Amino acid sequence: MSTTTAVRTAQFGVIGLGVMGSNLALNVEDHGHTVVVWNLETEWVDRLLQKNPGRQIIGAKTLQEFCRALERPRRILMMITAGDPVDQTLQRLSPYLAPGDIVIDGGNSYFKDTIRREANSRQTMVHFFGMGVSGGEEGARHGPSLMPGGSREAYNHVSPILQSIAAKSDSGPCVGYVGPDGSGHFVKMVHNGIEYGDMQLIAEAYEILHKALRLSAQELSDIFAEWNRGPLESYLIEITAKIFGVTDPETGEPLVDMILDKAGQKGTGKWTAQIALELEVPVPTITAAIDARALSSLKDERVIASQLIHSSAGSAFSGERRDLIQAVHDALYASKICSYAQGMSLIRAGSDEWQWDINLREMARIWKGGCIIRARFLDSIMRAFERQPDLPNLLLDYEFMTWIRRSEQSWRKLIATAVQMGIPVPALSASVSYFDSYRSAQLPQNLTQAQRDFFGAHTYQRADRPTAGFVHSDWTTLFAKSSRPSGGTK
Repeated sequence: MSTTTAVRTAQFGVIGLGVMGSNLALNVEDHGHTVVVWNLETEWVDRLLQKNPGRQIIGAKTLQEFCRALERPRRILMMITAGDPVDQTLQRLSPYLAPGDIVIDGGNSYFKDTIRREANSRQTMVHFFGMGVSGGEEGARHGPSLMPGGSREAYNHVSPILQSIAAKSDSGPCVGYVGPDGSGHFVKMVHNGIEYGDMQLIAEAYEILHKALRLSAQELSDIFAEWNRGPLESYLIEITAKIFGVTDPETGEPLVDMILDKAGQKGTGKWTAQIALELEVPVPTITAAIDARALSSLKDERVIASQLIHSSAGSAFSGERRDLIQAVHDALYASKICSYAQGMSLIRAGSDEWQWDINLREMARIWKGGCIIRARFLDSIMRAFERQPDLPNLLLDYEFMTWIRRSEQSWRKLIATAVQMGIPVPALSASVSYFDSYRSAQLPQNLTQAQRDFFGAHTYQRADRPTAGFVHSDWTTLFAKSSRPSGGTK
């Protein structure tokens, strides 16, 4: 087709033709919509057209041509690198936009940047959306999970196209209105934090099975494939089984064994932990996963430490193989509950802080297909929020409480076994500690607050009258009086 046009013939526009942008453009065209595309490097436009002859795709060489080709109100999706490139593109695009046009940022932008951009766009009556897109290359091409945040009125103009390209589950298209301004990118950020936790928990399950039972890659593949037919059924468990089944063509060894044990990260997990600190929402499983990736990057130091630091940890497992495999399964599921509980609590806190009114049941629904954390488990989360929409924590739902009660004993024994053998399980350990802390009516922070009041006069509330306000004690004077011998004491 022609690479230029002056007629408004396209129903949708895509800016940014990397892997995600190109695949989303093709996905939109698959569903009967003419698409106009533009990229800063114009040769990328030519390449997409050459690879896809005969499709209803219009290539534009300038942003002016791009906007001229779109029907009103214009519906534009930007799939470009987060940060300054988004602001720069919006600045270049704005002269060609009109009131009522809709611009969607589908990258992994920081949600506070999206709040700012949405407010700025409102001044020109242009609708700006921050939309989380999950599912990677395959999802973008054949059906992602989409998390749009912006004007509800504008969402009605884009929802038919978004619903057509989104993944489909038995609960409908995996897209839904999240809320105003930065809510969509906030939910995607927390989604990625949960993903970090899930991946680390699976890695620890692998480490225990591999080191304690000396299982082969094929045995591990079979175990994870079996787990994927039960409560743990999920995309990440599915691909884990497949990964263990792949042989390196160069060495004939399992390919996973040829991969250096250093995991990268792009920032969304770190943002999740940072905003959780800001909102005072504990997310220890997610934080442990981030720390584990950071520790993995210290490969050279770890190699030296392995030679210099000796431990009394045992190296052999003496129990029943079948029992340990079942314990790993149960601990993985119980810890997964804790990870999602933390993520959902964080979304609720963000929704309250920025007044987004996010429907947590709907978030679980749109994650059921297309996204990286899609899992059978999400049906249970949907039911939990159907029973109690204002549920403060998944651990308080009876279905999840019932499962944890069933698995609690093996969960604890497994972590004890790992510690005794010197196998690091930071996310599994953080999960059970979260569970124990959350269910404890009394925590030792009375001592922490006493220390704060002693050295900094930070005050405290009395346990016998907590609503009476904050008080301060002169600890040094009270200590002197408390330590003074009473009459008759030698």
